[in-house]
Amino acid sequence: MTVRPTQWPEESQRLSRELHQSLCIGDRQWHQLKSNRDRRAAELLAAALTQLISNGVGADVEQLTRQALGWIDGELKDPGCPRH
Repeated sequence: MTVRPTQWPEESQRLSRELHQSLCIGDRQWHQLKSNRDRRAAELLAAALTQLISNGVGADVEQLTRQALGWIDGELKDPGCPRH
């Protein structure tokens, strides 16, 4: 596999990872935020951005972006916890 040269500013990978980490819904917040469309979409878009900047697979970036749009459009909803 050939690594493509980066076209992004030097700090962009670190900053995108930090953004994604700050937007990730953790275990303690999951029940509170799992149905929040904007929060779920933001988490997925940050993941897509991180993948894009890190020379990730284009199909993964596209899939994350489409899933985020599904939350934004209201097409995706939380299926609930199977244990409850």
